[in-house]
Amino acid sequence: MSAPAGQSVNHLVRRIGLGSGIAVVVGSTIGSGIFKSPSGIATKLPGPLPMLLIWVIGGLFVLCGALTLGEIGGAFPYSGGLYVYVREAYGRLVAFLFGWAQLVLLRPSSIGAVAIVCAQYGLKLTGLQEGKPGFNEWTAAIAILAVAVVTIANVLGVKVGTFIQNITTLAKTGGLLVLIILACVLRLPHASAHFTPAMPPGSFSIPMFGLALVSVLWAYDGWADGSYVGGEMINPRKNVPRAIILGTLGVIGIYLLANLAYLSVFSVTQIAKSEVIAADTMSTLVGNWGVTFIVATVVISTFGTLNGTMLTSPRIFFAMSEDKLFFEPLARVHPRYNTPYISVILAGVLGTIYILAATIWSGSKAFGALTDAFVIGIVPFYALSVGAVFVFRKREKQRLSTMTPSEIEDSMIDPIEAGHPETHPHPYRPSFRTPLFPVTPIIFILSTIFLLANSLIDHDSRIPTIITLGLVLVGIPIYKLTLAMRASQGS
Repeated sequence: MSAPAGQSVNHLVRRIGLGSGIAVVVGSTIGSGIFKSPSGIATKLPGPLPMLLIWVIGGLFVLCGALTLGEIGGAFPYSGGLYVYVREAYGRLVAFLFGWAQLVLLRPSSIGAVAIVCAQYGLKLTGLQEGKPGFNEWTAAIAILAVAVVTIANVLGVKVGTFIQNITTLAKTGGLLVLIILACVLRLPHASAHFTPAMPPGSFSIPMFGLALVSVLWAYDGWADGSYVGGEMINPRKNVPRAIILGTLGVIGIYLLANLAYLSVFSVTQIAKSEVIAADTMSTLVGNWGVTFIVATVVISTFGTLNGTMLTSPRIFFAMSEDKLFFEPLARVHPRYNTPYISVILAGVLGTIYILAATIWSGSKAFGALTDAFVIGIVPFYALSVGAVFVFRKREKQRLSTMTPSEIEDSMIDPIEAGHPETHPHPYRPSFRTPLFPVTPIIFILSTIFLLANSLIDHDSRIPTIITLGLVLVGIPIYKLTLAMRASQGS
């Protein structure tokens, strides 16, 4: 369901429980970043306090977004998540631009890039290293196979997809916890030198802090993915907010502990020199088998993230199609498996195209730079989605001010529980209210503005960012063309 919008309600079945919803958030967020990104962050902030503080601040920003979306998700627990929120707040054009960005930029790059990382680490387990003959070809083949596996799994049913998500989330979290426990037990009591001085001279500057914060917020990306499967969650009014908030809190905790573990084993200077800090940490703690263990954990981690992306992203295309803003077959639900199977297959095809393109242009720095900037396309929509809470609260206040007491009482009926989720205008009845409103959403919106401004100011990312935003805006004439074609067909 992606109601309300006046369209017919489809037949996706609510089978995702709270535990699986949390697994979607955690599994979609924790990929390869926490295993590699601390190196670049330590380079920019070469002090233990700044290095840990940046993860706390990034986590605070993301938590502000999660707390706000928890309120909105409880009021609009439908498939499509952010797409539904921006549609209900700002109209169909903005919703179309969000879906367009997901279609041409975000989901293909996300699916393909994660699959490539999964394949590269999988090859490390076989001994085939990067730069060796056949490495790129094998990477592409295994990445495409991984995409095919999660595509088929998510066609076969939401229970299959969430089962994979639950298992891989437990495995990746368990792998990280093994590293954390070993490091903290064996090394933390003897690692005081790694934490002093807390802020050495030159370890903090505003420009470097800004660049490091961008990297941290990228690592946290995925925290909102639980919203996309709201239409298939059990007891959605309560479980959608719980899944988003609890999943985000879990990721923040794991990231902070992982960085504490790295600092228990290495100094900030040593972390800055390590491209594979998790593997180096395990190697130091327990030897070569630790490297194999952590590489296997990264494979499982990225495969789980890939599955989470395949579980969530098709729901966006499904919701767009229900609104007749995209090809109508994408709203079809499989008669046996109750999944949006054509949308799932489309997501798999898009990811495969990305993998092939990445293989062809593997030597192009321009391709890599543009790919890295694609994620900036989601930033304006994160801000709009969180900002929607102001629109919904104001709209509901105005609506209630024009109603009689009996009309207000009738509006208190939950359209989902009553079996009429297509009720429109939709009453804004969240089961959870954003704490410290309006400060909480404002903090998140300011962080997204900072992120976007930083990408435009930074010399290396400026042109790719402008190209990315330009591609998003291309959706405006596409939207108008879609309306014109539909109008001509209707006449």
